[in-house]
Amino acid sequence: MARIYPEGMHGAIADGIRAAIPYAEVRTGTLDQPGQGLPPELLERTDVLLWWGHLAHDRVDDALVERVTDRVLGGMGLLVLHSGHYSKVFRKLLGTTCSLSWRNDGERELVWTIDPGHPIAAGVDQPIVLDRHEMYGEPFDIPQPDEVVFISSFAGGEVFRSGVTYRRGRGRIFYFSPGDEAFPVYHHPQIRLVLANAVRWAMPAAPILPPATAFRAERAFTSTERPS
Repeated sequence: MARIYPEGMHGAIADGIRAAIPYAEVRTGTLDQPGQGLPPELLERTDVLLWWGHLAHDRVDDALVERVTDRVLGGMGLLVLHSGHYSKVFRKLLGTTCSLSWRNDGERELVWTIDPGHPIAAGVDQPIVLDRHEMYGEPFDIPQPDEVVFISSFAGGEVFRSGVTYRRGRGRIFYFSPGDEAFPVYHHPQIRLVLANAVRWAMPAAPILPPATAFRAERAFTSTERPS
């Protein structure tokens, strides 16, 4: 992984976002940093959070999971990448195990756009070709997505819902599976395009609020008084 991503996977992901959205302020964080890379003061300034995780899901503090969950419910966008499907945050927000089948034989993956009108799919090749990648396959234990944007097929015959969206509270969530650490996926220009599109899509349209406050504000906005 160090050879493929000399600045870390987070560095490659961040570089792609910076190149595509030059006005964005992009920061990275890792578990070994103070506040596990996401202290409260940084989270409070975050409009869209990209979450990649693998073997250390159990090391993520439950208090951080609660803060991130509340931030999503209040309107922050969340992009969950590759094996982040097993993260505490994603499983809490979706309410299922998020388990799937997998095999890492480094075979070809084709990422097919099945919702070409979706903003996340804007300008994306049909299909995106990944010459070598880890196989993720169905069944994928997730709730029915709000939208399925991408489906992947693999040389071994498997298929997988590789790009799906959800709305939780006021926040938008996008799960995107390409991104195994053994392959240079986050250097692929089409994968970078998908992530940049998804960041724009997930950007909150209104100020992010604590969930209870957001709910009260939503009720106040939608309620009307009966004329006397």
